[in-house]
Amino acid sequence: MKKFLFLFLIFSQFTFAQFTDYNILKEVKVRNKGVIVSAHPLASEAGAKILKMGGNAYDAIVATQYALTVVYPQAGNIGGGGFLVGVKNNGEKFTIDYRETAPEKSSRDMYLDKNGKANTDLSQNGRLAVGIPGSVAGFYATLKYCKLPMNQLIQPAIDMAEQGFSITEREANLLNSLRDEFLKHNKNKTAFVKSEKWKAGDLLVQKELAETLKLIQKNGEKGFYEGKTAELIVAEMKRGNGIISLKDLKNYKAVSRKPISFDYKGQEIVSMPLPSSGGILLAQMLKMSSFENLENYQQNSTEAVQIMTEAERRAFADRAEFMGDPNFINDKTEMLISEEYLKNRWKSFNKNKTTPSSEVGKIIKPMNESTETTHISVVDKDGNAAAVTTTLNGLYGSKVVVSGAGFFLNNEMDDFSIKPGVPNMFGAVGGEANKIEPRKRMLSSMTPTIVLKNNKPYIIVGTPGGTTIPTSVYQSIVNVIDFKLSPNMAVNAPKFHHQWLPEVVAVEKNFPEITISNLEKLGYKIEKWNQIGRTELILIDEKGNITGVADGRGDDSVAVE
Repeated sequence: MKKFLFLFLIFSQFTFAQFTDYNILKEVKVRNKGVIVSAHPLASEAGAKILKMGGNAYDAIVATQYALTVVYPQAGNIGGGGFLVGVKNNGEKFTIDYRETAPEKSSRDMYLDKNGKANTDLSQNGRLAVGIPGSVAGFYATLKYCKLPMNQLIQPAIDMAEQGFSITEREANLLNSLRDEFLKHNKNKTAFVKSEKWKAGDLLVQKELAETLKLIQKNGEKGFYEGKTAELIVAEMKRGNGIISLKDLKNYKAVSRKPISFDYKGQEIVSMPLPSSGGILLAQMLKMSSFENLENYQQNSTEAVQIMTEAERRAFADRAEFMGDPNFINDKTEMLISEEYLKNRWKSFNKNKTTPSSEVGKIIKPMNESTETTHISVVDKDGNAAAVTTTLNGLYGSKVVVSGAGFFLNNEMDDFSIKPGVPNMFGAVGGEANKIEPRKRMLSSMTPTIVLKNNKPYIIVGTPGGTTIPTSVYQSIVNVIDFKLSPNMAVNAPKFHHQWLPEVVAVEKNFPEITISNLEKLGYKIEKWNQIGRTELILIDEKGNITGVADGRGDDSVAVE
C-alpha cells in the first residue's frame, strides 16, 4: 500500500506540476472508455486521471469535486453541499443527499426586522447566511461505491491548491468584479484578493486550502467536521453574526434517499427526490408536455416553446406550495407526479393564449438575480454512471472565506422561505413547506439526472443555474428524445425558462426572433438573458458509442480516461 501511494504521489506531481497550460475540450466521441464532463478542464482531467488509475465513476466524481473546490471556487466547494444520482452497472440506482442544513440556533423569523420585513441581505451575504456544509460528508458517503481510498482521490486537489493554477481571463474578471465584496466580508487576508488586479495567466495559489485538504486526507471526515477545521469555521462565525456551532458540525450526516424514477416514452428517468425539487419538477414537466405530443413539433418552435413554458409554469407553482425537506412536511411527491393530478393541472392549457400565472397560484412581487452552481457527469468503461450537482448557492456563496482554512462558505439559508411569499435570490417564491427550522434541509432546484434505455445509462445530464436548472435539464432531455437533436445541439441550442413568477419567459439572446414575436402575440412577456445554465451531458447510444459534451457557455471541459 505504501509503495502504491508513493508511486501515486510521484505520478500526481508529474501530471499536475504545471497547471499553466491546459486545453478546453468541448466534445469527445469514444468507445470503451470513461468520460467525465465538468465546469473546469483541470477538474475534468483530475477525474480522468483517477479513472486511468483504476478508479470507477464514483472515484472520479469525488476527485473532480475536490478539484473543483480549488479551480472553480465560485461554486465547487467543501463549504457547501450537493446531490448525487448514481446508477451502477448491475442496475442499482441510488442517491446521496449532502444538502446543507439549518443550524440548531436558526429560527423561522431570523431574517425579519422588528416590523416583520424580510432582510434578504442577511440571508444572502455574510456569516448568518451560512448553512451547515455537507460536501465532505457527501464525498465520504460516496466512498462505499468507490474502488480507491480517499487519500488518493483528494491528492490532485491538494497539488493544485499548493502549487497554484493559471487562471483564465474569465476567472480574472470574476475575481476583480467581486474584490470589494471579498474585502467587505473578510477582514483577514485571503488568496482571492491581491494588491493589483488579477489578469489572465496569473497563478492562484491556495496554501491554506491545501492544509485543510491535508487534514481531511489524514483524519478522514473528522478532519473537517471536528478538530482544527471545525474550530476555524466556528471562529469565523464569531467574527460576525454566524450561528453554526461545533455540535452542528459534528452532528451533520449525509443521507441516502430513494431516487425519483418514472417512464418517459420508453426511457426511465432517474433523478433526485426532495429536498431537491428538481426530480419532481422534471417529472411534472415531461409528463404534462407529453399530453401535447411534443415530438410532432420542431425544437424552439412557437408551439413547442408554449407547451413547455406552460408545463414549467405549473410545476413551479406546485414547488412553491408543496415542496420542502421530506422530514418536515407531508411529502406529496406521488400525488404531484401522478397522471391523474397532472391531467387535471393541464386542463387550463390554451394553445391560443398564455395562461395567467394568477390561475395557477397567488401573485407576489418577485425579484431576479444571477445564479451559480456546478455539475459533473461521468460514465466509466464498465457502465457505472453518476450525475452530481453541488453549490455554494450564490456566486462564491456568502463571500466569506474561513480564515486559516482557505475555503468559501455557502449562503444556502437563502434557499429557505425566509418569509412565506418573499422570493429568494433566484426569484423563487416559497411557502410554509420550506420555512426555516433547526436541522432542516432547504429546498433546492438541483436536478442531477440519469436517463436509462433498455436498463442501461443513455443520458447523464445536469447543469448549474438556480431555478433554471430543472428547466434546462428538461429541455436537454426533450431535445434528444423528442426533437432528435445531436448531443452537442441538445446542450448548446438556445434555451428558455419560466418559473411561474415573475410572469416572464426568459430566453437567451440568440433565441429565434420569429418564436419570440409569435409568443408575444399570444400574450407572453419576453426577457432576454445573456445565458441560461451550463449543461454537462454524456450520451451512450445502443452500440456503446459515448459522446461527452461540455457546454459552450463557459470554460467547461470534457476529459477521457
